[in-house]
Amino acid sequence: MKMNASLRHARGQGMTEYIIIVALIAVAAIGVFKYFGQTATAQAGAAAAALAGNSNAAKTAATAAKTASGAAQNESTTAKTMATFSRTN
Repeated sequence: MKMNASLRHARGQGMTEYIIIVALIAVAAIGVFKYFGQTATAQAGAAAAALAGNSNAAKTAATAAKTASGAAQNESTTAKTMATFSRTN
């Protein structure tokens, strides 16, 4: 009987650790997509337009991706404090 309780406790501990790791990865992904989401969207749009054979739309989307990439890079180098953390420029 004691062996089963110990085994259930170990399984519960392993599941808790797994949930914590998944939560940390989710928080990191949210941060990455906050800064680079527009860039990824624009690049996907450029690829879709190029595959469709629309070179003008592909060039426009590629330019938008470069612009979004520059904005994300500028945002990542801006110093943040607790007072200004959620503000966007």
